[in-house]
This record gives sequence, C-alpha cells and structure tokens, in this order.
Amino acid sequence: MNKQVTLPSSESVSTSSRTVKMVQAGLAKRYRAEKRFRTLGAAAVLCALAFLAFMFLDILSKGYTAFQRTVVLLDIYVDPDEVHVGNLDRADYQGLVKRSLEKLFPEVEGRQQKRELFSLVSTGAGTVVREKVLEDTSVIGKTLSLWVPASADVDMVVKGHVDRRLPESERRLGDRSLQWLQVLESQGRVAKHWNMAFFTSGDSREPELAGILGATAGSFYTLLVTLALSFPIGVAAAVYLEEFAPKNRWTDILEVNINNLAAVPSIVFGLLGLAVFLSFFGLPRSSPLVGGLVLTLMTLPTIIIAGRASLQAVPPSIRDAALSVGASPMQAVFHHVLPLALPGMLTGTIIGMARALGETAPLLMVGMVAFVVDIPRRFTDPATVLPVQIYLWADSAERAFVERTSAAILVLLAFLIVMNATAVYLRNRFERRW
Repeated sequence: MNKQVTLPSSESVSTSSRTVKMVQAGLAKRYRAEKRFRTLGAAAVLCALAFLAFMFLDILSKGYTAFQRTVVLLDIYVDPDEVHVGNLDRADYQGLVKRSLEKLFPEVEGRQQKRELFSLVSTGAGTVVREKVLEDTSVIGKTLSLWVPASADVDMVVKGHVDRRLPESERRLGDRSLQWLQVLESQGRVAKHWNMAFFTSGDSREPELAGILGATAGSFYTLLVTLALSFPIGVAAAVYLEEFAPKNRWTDILEVNINNLAAVPSIVFGLLGLAVFLSFFGLPRSSPLVGGLVLTLMTLPTIIIAGRASLQAVPPSIRDAALSVGASPMQAVFHHVLPLALPGMLTGTIIGMARALGETAPLLMVGMVAFVVDIPRRFTDPATVLPVQIYLWADSAERAFVERTSAAILVLLAFLIVMNATAVYLRNRFERRW
C-alpha cells in the first residue's frame, strides 16, 4: 500500500522561513544587548577602580612625607647654672636651645629678629634636651650635639611643600628666616629623619609634634568595649532567634526591626547614645566606654544577621543526628551546630568591627571630638579615635596638617585592610561547604 506524502505548501514554507528569520533577528538583538550590558558593567567596574586608584595615589602622595620630619643639629651647652639635680623637671631647656641658636647667629639682634630666629625650631625642641638630661645627668656642664625638631614652617619648606621662590607675603617663613635656614643647610645642620613621634605622640596644636598614639589608643579601647559586648550578645540573640524562638508575629516583627536597624544611619545611634548613656545614665563624656556602647548598638544588627545566616547554612541533618542519639535541643545546638556556624559568625563580627573602626558620626555626638593631648590609659579617660582625629586635622588651617591628615588616613586604611584580610582568611580557613 502506497503511503501518500503530503508536501508542505509554499505558503507554509514561507511562513516558517519568516519565523526563523524573526527568531534569528531577535537572537542577534538579544546577544547585542547582552554584550552591551557586559561592556557597560566592565566599564563601570574599571571606572570605580580608576577612582579608587586615584584616591589612593592622591592620599599617598600627600601623606608619605609625614613619615619623615625635618630636624636641626644644634650644639647645646647644658649650663649647670640652669640645670642641676634639684630642678631636672623644671629647668628651662627651651632656653638652652635658644642660646645655641644665638651662638650660631651672633649678628641677630632685637626682639623681633630673635623671635624669628627661635621660630626655626619647634617648641618641643626643649623636650629632646630634657629627655637626654634625664637619661644621663652626667651631661650637665657639657655641650651636646642634638638633632631637634624644626618648626612646621621650616618642615614645609624643606620638604618642598612651600616654594621658596614665592614672594614673602605668600609664605609663612620670612626672607630672614629663609636665609638662616639656607646657612644651616649649607653647614649640614638640616636633615630629614624618620618621624617616630608621629606614632608615639598624642595630638598637639603644633603640627610637627602631633601624633596618632592617643587616637590609636582611643580606637583600641573603644573597639575592645564594642567587641566584648556585641559579639556575645549578637551570637546569643542569633542562636535564640534561629533555634529556640517561636515562629509567631512577634518574632517576625523583631526580625524585620533588626534588618531595618542594620540600615539606619549611624548618627542616629549617636543621638541614642547621647540621650541614654550621657544624659540618662551620666556616663563620662568623650570616653571609650560610651563610644564602645554606641558602636555596640550599631554593630549588633550586623552580627545577628550574619549569625543567623551562618546557623541556617548548617544542614538540618546535623541537628537531627544529634537529637536521634539522645542529645537535648540545647546540646544539639551548642555542641554541634554552633561550632560549625562559628567561622561565619566570626567573619560577620570582623566586618562589623571594621565598620565600627571607620565610623565618625556617632562618636561626634558623644563628645569624642574633643582636643585630647594625653594618651588614654583607662576606659573612662577622655579620648578620641582615629577617624575623629582625621576629621580634626582636616579642619585645621595650617598646611602641615594636610600631610598628617593623609598619613593618618593611610594608617586607618592599613587597619581596615588588615581586619578585612583577617575576615577573608578565617572564612577560607574554617568555612565548610555542605
């Protein structure tokens, strides 16, 4: 029996061909759109990286000079009439520095000229002499050759931040002072040394004496309070909400509020700390204790959310296996689930702490913007923190504070990079894939 084969009509063939062409045209259009989207995405990433690189280079170019400071070599006679065993702490060491300058430039006369001459060195030069005498009292009656810090104006000129060829009216260092500086340079008495004082000193009104030790200590104490409170409270809250809390409307409301708190502007937490910790409880203002409490409120939602996500990532079979061999629900959580979720919780905690380290706005509200010279030794001592120190220096009018602002930003960025690198290492080291 012959089977009759029906050939497609010419009309149906034409329709099919048009459909194929339309599909091919549509595919080509979608491919072009996809390629365009990928190109725009790559351009956006490159643009962001370019801005980031520009920011880093700008900060680095302005800040690296702060790690050196200009010093002047002076021959200082420790006059026993001025300095003796009975007045080592009260002696006029700055006066000895001034006399050594007068010996170098005996032609300088008059009150105004001497004031300009003495302004070549820092007001902290006498401290260098004092430390030397306290270190060894046998130098009394002898002449010491000491490198003492130059003033900020001299420092800026030597580092090239201020052009010597500018008219006198456009620079802080006068023509006479510039000539004296050139004489000292020709005698080899001016040099640039490693600026250890930047890391070992507190804040100061004199830029050449200002350091970050006070702000670093304040940041350390503040973060210590934040970590000691936020980590146990955050982990406990995450465990309760994820493992033991009943699933009802109240826990839903609580969960929504925790998620919303993570997105609240940080200054709101500062206002809360101002009203509760300072006004109501009367805790000491400008102290790391209050700063740490405020940052704890800000960090808690981040730790709770990260902790719950880590607990959810643990397979239910771990809980079921523990319960099946007779463990109580609490034993199953604390002996089996929590240890497996802890690396993720630690990662979230470090990220939260890194954010807390860089925060400024909430700490301004609790008074940590005060000018504090002393290094804090306790949690209740007046202190400031690195971001606020940067804010204070950036607001200073003197040119010398510009490089110190950039240098402090570099130190803060180094801390942030170390903390984030630690989080990445912990995640890669202890993370388990199920």
